[in-house]
Amino acid sequence: MVLQAIKYTPASSAGAATLNILDQLLLPHQSLYIPISSCEDAFDAIKQMKVRGAPAIAIVAALALAVECTRTNISSRSAAEARDQIIERLGYVKKSRPTAVNLSDAVNKLSNVVTKAASSDVADGQAVVHKYIAAAERMLIDDVSDNKAIGAHGAKWIAEHTAAGQSKTRNAAQELKILTHCNTGSLATAGYGTALGVIRSLREAGLLTHAFCSETRPYNQGSRLTAYELVHDQIPATLVTDSMAASLLAREGTNVAAIVVGADRVAANGDTANKIGTYSLAVLARHHGVKFLVAAPRTTIDLGTPSGEAIVIEERDQQEVTRIKGPQIGSNGDLREPATISTAAMGINVWNPAFDVTPADLIDGVITEVGVVEKQNGVFNFEPLFASMTETHRESHPSTVGGM
Repeated sequence: MVLQAIKYTPASSAGAATLNILDQLLLPHQSLYIPISSCEDAFDAIKQMKVRGAPAIAIVAALALAVECTRTNISSRSAAEARDQIIERLGYVKKSRPTAVNLSDAVNKLSNVVTKAASSDVADGQAVVHKYIAAAERMLIDDVSDNKAIGAHGAKWIAEHTAAGQSKTRNAAQELKILTHCNTGSLATAGYGTALGVIRSLREAGLLTHAFCSETRPYNQGSRLTAYELVHDQIPATLVTDSMAASLLAREGTNVAAIVVGADRVAANGDTANKIGTYSLAVLARHHGVKFLVAAPRTTIDLGTPSGEAIVIEERDQQEVTRIKGPQIGSNGDLREPATISTAAMGINVWNPAFDVTPADLIDGVITEVGVVEKQNGVFNFEPLFASMTETHRESHPSTVGGM
């Protein structure tokens, strides 16, 4: 069963809506779902990074207010009053991560939904609330649907365009392995995942024989989160340190069909910003003849950013590099209270960029929910992807740009 990090139940005659999220601060050693019943609960969860990932934080914020709407008297007010209160509450939860473009984008879209609903001459508070809840719930449904489509398109492309994939379709005994970086699964999205969704789809199709996940220093999203998801889903997998990637590719040869990663932002020319360490994997993939793929929904492709040179890279706390936090291990192997330890010489200077930019030249394809975009004459053209995007799709999908 695929991991569910966000569990939402709509309101019914039996009671109000409910929302529970997996507390990611406790992973991978403890799996605890915590209730989110209000915007205050969502604010704290996002601020403390109990929930993380660009789509996930936007959807948790949206659904938290949906739950709140079913537990309060907002619907008994006038259309204008309901609109104003919903917009005010959205503005509040937006402050939990003010620099996250995805959260801001979702807030703007949901504000537009209630503004439009309240403008009707026959609208009342109940109608406005109904429109809001429907739009918030649609964000959850659409994100999972898009992720599964990304997984299906990616699995099909790998089966048809890689040496391991082609051999696997002819010979069931052929190994087909994938390397991924950072966390791009249910813990970062509404469910299923992007790059990890491709791995899941390959496994479900009987094609994947093994997955490798890199630790993703210094915040260890790979070893803490991706490894957790792979173990949960019982997908054969191995954790490697970031510095082992070159030796791994050399050892595995053509058994590694592709390196599949997610994206924080894809520029108009295909340059892609993703978790630090992605660029080096792309260089290694090219040297070893391994396909390098970016899995991302269309909302991550930013046509307003011409190239990677225009992407501002966040630099994070030096202590992420010089310290490690985790539970202590007792003499009998049991886990005890967490502790923070120093791993570097005191006083050393640290450079800690959160992301790097992989040039489009090193990317073989961008996997979206409507298909895989490949370069034509060495150039990516994403414009056709958006020609088929309906206005409803634009309104119901928060941007995934800007999430940690």
